Amino acid sequence: MTTIVIYHNPDCGTSRNTLALIRNSGVEPHVIEYLKCPPTRALLAQMIARAGLTPRALLREKGTPFAELGLGDESLSDDALLDAMMAHPILINRPLVVTPLGVRLCRPSELVLDILPDAQRGAFTKEDGEPVVDAAGQRVS
Repeated sequence: MTTIVIYHNPDCGTSRNTLALIRNSGVEPHVIEYLKCPPTRALLAQMIARAGLTPRALLREKGTPFAELGLGDESLSDDALLDAMMAHPILINRPLVVTPLGVRLCRPSELVLDILPDAQRGAFTKEDGEPVVDAAGQRVS
């Protein structure tokens, strides 16, 4: 059985679409609502590294205390950015997905297709009406 973990925010359309794409592959992922149960600092740092990102690349600006905390300051260290994300989990961009094939920040949601071990089982259309997968389970360009 494939284990997939999604760090999810149910209020986020991109996160909901990503979760639905995972389920469309026939897998029920382990869903972690990261605002209620944030990852540990060590796990977050590990996921960032495995995704090939930097802490700055994972920072969310919109709807967060990003500006108030002065996080746009490019001189801030990765440790300072991780500290901010630990203190304010809303700063962690989402959804982060962990599969046996890797870790990905799935923005846009269809990026999850690159790391899903199982094929899509049918058509999928995003909440906004954009088709992502056709009836044969193939990615729409």
